[in-house]
Amino acid sequence: MEIRINGNDVTIPENLTTIQDVINHYQFKSPIIIVEHNDHILKKEDYDQAKLKPGDHIEFVQFVGGG
Repeated sequence: MEIRINGNDVTIPENLTTIQDVINHYQFKSPIIIVEHNDHILKKEDYDQAKLKPGDHIEFVQFVGGG
């Protein structure tokens, strides 16, 4: 399936059907992640229910420590 992640067009496997599937697939490790799906910020508890379809736009923002 073709979607856009953080401004890049990508092809993801067909078995990735939800936002949570994509997070798991890309192995995001940050305990804090913000997800915008088609211009809507999602609550963490909605990641499993947010279904993907071709052409979707997803933005992931992770917070990292440092100085």
